[in-house]
Formats: sequence, C-alpha cells, structure tokens
Amino acid sequence: MDREQFRRIQSRRKFFRECAGGIGMIALSQMLEREGRGAPAGTAPEVNPLAPRKPHFAPKAKNVIFMFMEGGPSQLDLFDPKPELEKWSGKPLPAEMTKDLRLAFTKPNAAVLASPRKFQPYGKSGIEFSDYIPHIGSRADDLCLVRSMFTDAFNHHPGQLLLFGGSIQVGRPTAGAWVLYGLGSESQNLPGFVVLSSGVGTSGGSSNWSSGFLPSTYRGVVLRSSGDPVLYLSNPPGVTREMQRASLDTLKDLNEEHLNETGDMEIASRISSYELAFRMQMAAPELLDFSKESPETLEMYGVNQDPTRQFATNCLLARRMVERGVRFIMINHASWDDHTDLNRKLKKNCDIADKPTAALIQDLKQRGMLDSTLVVWAGEFGRTPMVEIRNTRDENNAGRDHHPLAYSLFLAGGGMAGGTVVGKTDPLCMSVIEDKVHVHDLQATMLHCLGLEHTRLTYHHMGRDFRLTDVAGNVVKKMLA
Repeated sequence: MDREQFRRIQSRRKFFRECAGGIGMIALSQMLEREGRGAPAGTAPEVNPLAPRKPHFAPKAKNVIFMFMEGGPSQLDLFDPKPELEKWSGKPLPAEMTKDLRLAFTKPNAAVLASPRKFQPYGKSGIEFSDYIPHIGSRADDLCLVRSMFTDAFNHHPGQLLLFGGSIQVGRPTAGAWVLYGLGSESQNLPGFVVLSSGVGTSGGSSNWSSGFLPSTYRGVVLRSSGDPVLYLSNPPGVTREMQRASLDTLKDLNEEHLNETGDMEIASRISSYELAFRMQMAAPELLDFSKESPETLEMYGVNQDPTRQFATNCLLARRMVERGVRFIMINHASWDDHTDLNRKLKKNCDIADKPTAALIQDLKQRGMLDSTLVVWAGEFGRTPMVEIRNTRDENNAGRDHHPLAYSLFLAGGGMAGGTVVGKTDPLCMSVIEDKVHVHDLQATMLHCLGLEHTRLTYHHMGRDFRLTDVAGNVVKKMLA
C-alpha cells in the first residue's frame, strides 16, 4: 500500500467518524498490510486470498489429510500393548499412582481393565498393532507411531479446540485455516480447506474447522459425499449459468468498489468465495464421479460395501482432492467415545476405518503422492487403563474414561519417518516416560513438514501476534525422516 492509496481510503471525514468509537484506523500502512486488512497495491480484481504462497523453507509436504477420530480411540486396545495390566485387572491402583489424574466420569479408585486385544508385530519395523486394525498394521513400515502424546484438556470440546486451534478458547483459527493462510491453495476450482464427515455424533463441530479471526475465506468447507457436494450449490429452477454469471459480475463490480474504498480484506474473501462457488458447480460433481476409478481401487478402499462405504468414500475423495491441489483435507469420523461396551463399539469403528485408512496410505504411495502428502490419524486424547461401568447389571458394559496424559496417534508420508515408534509410556499407560510430545509439538512438526516455521506463521489481532502453537511447541525431530 502506498501513501496515495492510504489517503484515498482514509478520508478526513472517515477518520473522525472512526475515532468517535475508538482509535480504529490510526495505523501505519505496513501494519495494515501485515494484518491483511490494507487495500492491495494493485487493482481489486487481482486480489486472491487463496493464491499459492511460498513457504518459509523447502517443504517435504504440500498437502495434509488429517483423519480425526473424534472421541478418543483407546490406545491401550489399538496401539500401545500393556501386558502389565493383567496383573492389576479388577483391582484399584495405589493412590499415589492416580493422584494427578483428571477424570471426566470415573473415580481414581476405579479398578484396572486389562485389554483382551491381541497384538502382533508387522512389517520389517516390527511395530505392534492390535488385532482390531490388521490393515493399518500392514502399513507399519510407512507409519510414524507416536505413543507419547499428551494434552492439557480432558473433555472433548476443549481437547478438540486445543488440537485444532492451539487453545481451549473458542474463536481461534484452526490448523487447516492456518495452513491455508500460510500457503494458499493450488486448487482453482475447489476450496483449499475441505471437511468430510462420517459416523454419528460430534463435540466440536464447526469450531474444529473455523477460520477464527482470520478472513473467512480460510474456513473449512464441508462437502457431502452424495447429492450436491455443497448445499445450494446448484442453481434453482429457471436460473441459467449465463444468468448467474451476469448476476455475479454485477455483484463483483459492487464489491470491488467497496473494497477500493475500505481496504477490508473480508470483502476480498467474499469476492473470492462467490467466484470459487461458480467454478465449483462444474468441478465438484466431477470430483464425486468415481466412474474412472478402477474396480480394484474401489475394492481396496471398500467403497461399495458396508460397513466401510461412507468412510471409504471420504478417503477416496481425499486422495482425489490432493490430486486436484486441495491443500488441507479433514476427515472426521465420530464417535470413538467408548465409555461403555468398549469391545463391541471399538470393533465397530475399527471395521469402518481400518481398511480405508490403509488403502488411502497405500494408494497415495503407489501413485507417488505419499512423499508430498502428510497423513495424520488422531483423536483428541486417549482412554484410561481403569474401567468405567455405567450399568453394573451388564457384564459387557465395561468402557474407558478420557485420558489426556498418555495416548497414541500415527502419521505417514510428507517428511515423516516410516517404520518408527516415538516415545514410551509406563507399564500401565498412566503417563509418558520417554519423549513426551505435546499437542503444540505435533502442530509445530506438521507445519515444519509444510515448510512453515511455526513461530513465524502469525496474525496480528487485538494487539498481539497469534499463532497456531500459541506460545509453545517444538518440532519433534525423531518423527522426521
């Protein structure tokens, strides 16, 4: 922004009008530019908030597929075998071992619940996985399994806000929005940040893909796997594509005039959103058309069979979106919140997610796309080694409570060290005893793989610079290839 342009959008009359409600527009032009609120140095039609941007340094990954298993999968029954639990099964733990626990529903003196799951090593790396997830286990040599995660929140919504927004406070930009803000998108006809959902129930909802105080163009766009990919994407009866184009051109002219007068980047977001929606009317139906996918690919994912159909469709869509330049894809599957009937509910979700997850990683790899695509599979926390029983009359009712102090997740591709286990928990999985990885460390490592230095990816808001990792976070080098 040059001086003449600043003077044009900040008249004397407007200055006094703004000052009547506070010192709103008194700022140097480079400060406005830094916040993304100054009018661009060029004509308004050139403004594209989603234009690709250079990373801070050479990246390993260009795209992210974040597979969010909402509710907290049980690490004890899937990723972190603990035979020591057998010795304590049915007995309460000593008070000194549970004094620091923060529990949502159970009591510290609840009895230990040993896992009935059978674990076995997979691949050349020999990483152990549960018998509930044999397909994921088959990709062991591609996976970086982190067994030493911990978080600050022990309830769902705060835990999800921290995982995706870096804070338990509502209103922060989420990981997908930050990535889009930092790198833009290579896709011209689809949103840069897409959300796909399956399963039943959710806690955080749209706050998990919010743009917060960033311009709204960086918000995640929810796509449906059938019908119109986005609600109201199709024109209503009687409205032709030519009529819509003429209407959008008029609206664009009015918005550009307002943008030139105010320098408000939210108007640029609005222009970009209208134009993207118009292009999506052609691109989105083609995205959902699997007719050119081979029968072998559809079978590998489990697209045409139950119970994998919906989740598999989302996984295949994610791969197709990466091919089309979408920067950040979030796959939500709910819910893994197994306070009761753990064995049955966990198996149900594993039967849904195991095969498609492995197929996505295998498909990306055989197409040469895994190295540039970071895949993350995670919940907001884990589950307790103690039992939760809500119906004492039903012996099959046993479940596990929320456990933020020690849980597991895995990553693949995009700069991750395959066939690697990071961290270690104690014999009962009460706490981390080696290579602790906080949620902020995970976020910093993800951004690092994308060529972004997490302390430099900031946005000035309400008087200070905010970032995804808040005031913490370190890149976990043991996770990197």
